[in-house]
Amino acid sequence: MTITELYHAMAQTMGPQPWLRPGTPWAETPIEIMLGAILVQNTNWRNVEPALVNLKRVTGFAPAKLRELTPATITPLIRSSGFYRRKGPAILALAAWLGQANDDLAALKRRDAASLRTELLAITGIGNETADYILMYTLDHGTFMVDTYARRLFAWLGATMPKTYPAFQRQVLAQFSGELRDYQEFHALIDEFGKQVKTAADFDQSFLAGHQLKI
Repeated sequence: MTITELYHAMAQTMGPQPWLRPGTPWAETPIEIMLGAILVQNTNWRNVEPALVNLKRVTGFAPAKLRELTPATITPLIRSSGFYRRKGPAILALAAWLGQANDDLAALKRRDAASLRTELLAITGIGNETADYILMYTLDHGTFMVDTYARRLFAWLGATMPKTYPAFQRQVLAQFSGELRDYQEFHALIDEFGKQVKTAADFDQSFLAGHQLKI
């Protein structure tokens, strides 16, 4: 199957995926999603939730209020998420970056994805996955996230993919296109599949067993 056929097969079998879009019960605002994308690095969501509760209580997720925090004052708020010495400065730098755009998300959304991604990656503590997550779920730019679940699924489907994140991503995007929601949904489907199908034996019992991915 092609990558597009893979997406449609997963969507048809697994159905719509609830995901972190602004306005859902899982995320009230785009800023909350951005913060969650940083806080969830190298941990699970259970450890992120208390940190978000603390940040909401102190700042209301307002970028201007976030900019009033310091490394010393943000640390106790996000300690539950771990790696707070890296995540704290990343959040503060993200808030500063938003300030350079006058906290105008609508204006940021009108900018091209490549320049936004370059600026996000320049923030220490934001890597490829986090930058793409922010682009796709808060700034309305479709892309493909190369996470562990995607690498594992493509390998099980017999695809030999580049080892580097950018090269893997380019190869997928050369063959997959759609509306923003398609990119968001594809990522959600891959991650949900990966959470349920954890081993090669599990995959052999899944609805994708026996399929080969044409790359």
